[in-house]
Amino acid sequence: MGSVRKSIGYSTLNGWTGVVFQLVSTVVVARILTPEQTGVFAVAAVFASLASTFRDFGVGEYLIQERELTDDAIRAATTVNIAVSWAMGVLLFLLAPWIAQFYRNPGVGEVMRVMAFSFLLIPFGAVTMAWFRRELDFRPLVLANLASSTVSLVVVLVMALQGHGYMSLAWSSLAGVAVTVLVSMWCRPASFPRWPGLRGVRKVVDFGKFASGIYIFGQLGRGAPEMIIGRVQDMASVGMFSRANGMVEIFHRLVMRSIMPVCLPYFAQGMREHGSPRKGLLRTMSLLSAVGWPFLLFVGLAAYPAIRLMYGIQWVDAVPLSRILVTVAAVELVYYPAKEAMLAQGKARESNTLQLIMQTLRVAGLFGAIPWGLPGAAWGLLVAVTLGAVLSHLYLARHIGLSVGDVVRALRPSLGVALVSTAPMSAWLLLMPVNESNFVRVGVLGGLACALAWVLAVRVCRHPIGEELQRVQQLVLRRRNA
Repeated sequence: MGSVRKSIGYSTLNGWTGVVFQLVSTVVVARILTPEQTGVFAVAAVFASLASTFRDFGVGEYLIQERELTDDAIRAATTVNIAVSWAMGVLLFLLAPWIAQFYRNPGVGEVMRVMAFSFLLIPFGAVTMAWFRRELDFRPLVLANLASSTVSLVVVLVMALQGHGYMSLAWSSLAGVAVTVLVSMWCRPASFPRWPGLRGVRKVVDFGKFASGIYIFGQLGRGAPEMIIGRVQDMASVGMFSRANGMVEIFHRLVMRSIMPVCLPYFAQGMREHGSPRKGLLRTMSLLSAVGWPFLLFVGLAAYPAIRLMYGIQWVDAVPLSRILVTVAAVELVYYPAKEAMLAQGKARESNTLQLIMQTLRVAGLFGAIPWGLPGAAWGLLVAVTLGAVLSHLYLARHIGLSVGDVVRALRPSLGVALVSTAPMSAWLLLMPVNESNFVRVGVLGGLACALAWVLAVRVCRHPIGEELQRVQQLVLRRRNA
């Protein structure tokens, strides 16, 4: 467990440094780019992300879950990664004009063509980074993220201030990928296989064709709002939806991108040692909800000051939408690690089927409610993720023996923490409604009050996350006294 905690520490540092750079970039760029320009990049980025998920082809997951990882397996994974990644890059480049025509905006195609070049670079670092994850060594990932985020920030700020609009975001993304690949090559152990090979390719493909589907369907579901809204409405609506979901994205960068890379190796370790990922999954649910529910509930209460401070006055129409979307995220959070738990058991086919059904529900919810505008789309997502949570539990109950009682016991302390920690903000808003004259004071002081209340709530509710915080405190004190 010690190596897992250390890995989470590095992964958290990795996520938080990325968030700092993202916040600086977002605060500046949101005040330069219009909603339409933001929407153009958001739509193009969805297709690039979808192609990126195809490009991964489950190669990283294969390397992590493989019990006996040989040099031949690493070479085979490299071969598959190069073949699929380059194919996706070419496909993205060639499809750009047609997709731009479909959305009636040439900018979508321009962004896609720039982002396609990153697919030529990624295979030279992806396998190495997956190996570091398997070994629960997240230090190279932190270094790569720090260097990549720094370069990306400089590029986007310089180009945005020079008036390059959405293309500043496209070139920033490509620059970040290039730096990540360079760092991964620099950190790669001398004994690590460098060249592709054919022996074992079939085994990688057999695993990847199901594992990749899990993430492809997941990406389709996440990108569905931008894809559908961009076609049914306009790019300004896509930009508004993107900003409304911005605080949820910050949470994903702060927490989910810190925890999720560790989940699969953690669950796989539980499989190797105990024969089941159930215990690790329940603990992960408990820890995620202890952080996620208070944060999301606070954002729902403080949506106006949060969006006003982050993005500026041109985005305040996103406030009602943001409150619905944080509720969507809070429901989705509970069973978010389900696919990793099933992958750790080697049940790639079953996990793939689960993801297909869940994302089909998301698309159906969006199409069914989009006639009622952006709020309708958000409510459609809420219905879809609620049904998806029920379905996820049924799958986990069947495959790892997870019961409703297990989940309730894991989440009950987190509910108490969420209610107690957001009580100061709830009371403040009842006594002093937020408006344009006090949003800074309400946002900053309310956030500080809720953060302090969270620390108290963890102790009062005796949440397991308190044990983790205590270990971190002891480690800091030991290092300080050393």
